[in-house]
Amino acid sequence: MSLNELVKQCAKNDRKAQGEIYQLFSGKLFSICLKYSKNKQEAQDNFQDGFITIFNKIGQFKFKGSFEGWLKRVMVNTILLKYRQKNVLNLVTEEIPDEVIVDIDDDEVSLDFLLNLIQELPDRYRMVFNLYVLDGFSHKEVSKMLQIAEGTSKSNLARARAILKQKIELHQESQQSI
Repeated sequence: MSLNELVKQCAKNDRKAQGEIYQLFSGKLFSICLKYSKNKQEAQDNFQDGFITIFNKIGQFKFKGSFEGWLKRVMVNTILLKYRQKNVLNLVTEEIPDEVIVDIDDDEVSLDFLLNLIQELPDRYRMVFNLYVLDGFSHKEVSKMLQIAEGTSKSNLARARAILKQKIELHQESQQSI
């Protein structure tokens, strides 16, 4: 069955088609959930909620553009909605620290280690960091998605980078002393 046919069948609540869509895209969508979540448990919760939203809204897909892109957008928006409802994204100050450059020694810092560091960031910093750095959205787009001021987006990004830089430097120092 073609992807378009699977989507049409999913819109009719066909469980077999939903299972096939799940199998095709679960890996990529779960990796998105890991990026935006504090830990694996939260990622699994977000993943489940995201797929429920996807299957509830799949009839809204208009077969224009990439279906995978649509899936990713629904997953990210579902996660962001949960965080906005928790009110964890509000930040009072909009003071923007200087740009932070993070120098990473690829031999000492693994991708898993970096993902863990990102997951440890406070929610508001992690969301902005992922949207801006990893997903390539502008501060204007991030501010609309998170319903925060553009300056808050810039400030949160700078703080996220500063936290990551400090943790990476500590890690690299501990590796050098071994």
